[in-house]
Amino acid sequence: MFATYVHDLSPVLIRFTDAIQLRWYGLAYLAAFLVGAWLLNVLAKRKLWVLPPGAAGDFIAAAAIFGVFIGGRVGYMLWYHSREHGWDWVNQDPLMLFKVWEGGMASHGGILGLVIFTWFYARKKNVSWRGLGDGLCVAAPLGLFFGRLANFWNGELYGRAAQGVAWAVKFPRSLVEQQKAEGVDFPAAMQAASEVSPTIKESFDLWQQDRISSHAMMDAMLAVQRKDPAVSKAIEPFLQPRHPSQLYEGLLEGVVLFAILWWVRNRFPQLPAGILTGLFFIFYALFRIFAEQFREPDSKMVGFMTSGQFLSLFMVLAGAAFIVSAKLMPTKHRMTSTAAPEAK
Repeated sequence: MFATYVHDLSPVLIRFTDAIQLRWYGLAYLAAFLVGAWLLNVLAKRKLWVLPPGAAGDFIAAAAIFGVFIGGRVGYMLWYHSREHGWDWVNQDPLMLFKVWEGGMASHGGILGLVIFTWFYARKKNVSWRGLGDGLCVAAPLGLFFGRLANFWNGELYGRAAQGVAWAVKFPRSLVEQQKAEGVDFPAAMQAASEVSPTIKESFDLWQQDRISSHAMMDAMLAVQRKDPAVSKAIEPFLQPRHPSQLYEGLLEGVVLFAILWWVRNRFPQLPAGILTGLFFIFYALFRIFAEQFREPDSKMVGFMTSGQFLSLFMVLAGAAFIVSAKLMPTKHRMTSTAAPEAK
C-alpha cells in the first residue's frame, strides 16, 4: 500500500498571508527547544547537569540562536552551498548567509556551532564545559528527531530509489531535483499534470516558453497536487518509489540515540563529564553513516562517500577525544559552587 503513496503533504501548517506562514519546519524547531528545555530541567533537578533547575530555558534560547541557527546556516553555506554553486554569493549577495527562510541548514554545522557556544557559555557561568555539553547531548537527539520528521513532511532529503520495499514513498520533488538520473522524465510528468489541471497548464506553457524555471514549474505543480489527488495519480507513473530515509535517520539519530544516552545518564550518574558528549558524537556519526546508504545524495560526493558520511568521520574522532579527555582529566557532573542559584 505504501509503495503507491505519492507524497502530498504541505510544508505549511497555517497560511496567514503569502509572506506570513506557520510551517512544520518552524514548529519542529519550537518543539525541539521546548522539549530540550524540559529535559535539561529534569536532569538539573536530579543533580545530573551542571546548571541549576530553572536555568535551562535561558540556556536553550541562547543555544538556539548562537549555536543551532548560526552554526547550521554557516555550515550549510560554507560546505554544501559553496561546493555546489561556488563562492560568488560572498561578493554578490553576502546577506544570503542570513536568509534561513530560503532553506539550507547543516546538522553538522549546528553541532559545531553548539560546541563553540557551550565553551563560551561555560566560561561565563564558571561551570564545566564538558558537563554542560553532556546535558545538551542527552536532550539534542529528540530535536534531531523532530527535524527529520519535518524533512519528511516537506518531502525533502528523500531516499534513494527502492525496489521491493513495502513502505517506499514517491516524492514529487525528485522529478526536478534528479532530472539527470535514469528513469526520471520531468517534462513528461509535468505535461501529464497539466492535462488534469488548467492551473498547472498555465505554468506548463510558461515553462515551455522558458519564462519560468523548472523549480518554479515544480512549485506551481506541487501547490495544486497537494490538494488534488488527480494530479498525484497523473504523475505517479513517472515517480520512482524511494526509501523514506528521513524517517530512518529520525529513528536512529533521534529516538534510538536519545534512549541510549538517557539510559547511560541515569544509570551511571557518576560518569566523568565528557563521556556522554563523546558517546553522542560517536553514535550520531555511526547512525548517520549507516542511514546515508539509503539517502539520495544532496551534495557532491567526497570520493565514495556522501558529504554527510565524510563529515561524520570527524565526529567519530571528536567523540573519541572527548572520552579520552574525560578519562585523563575527570570532572564529575555535580553543580559547582559558583553556579547560579536555583530560580524561584
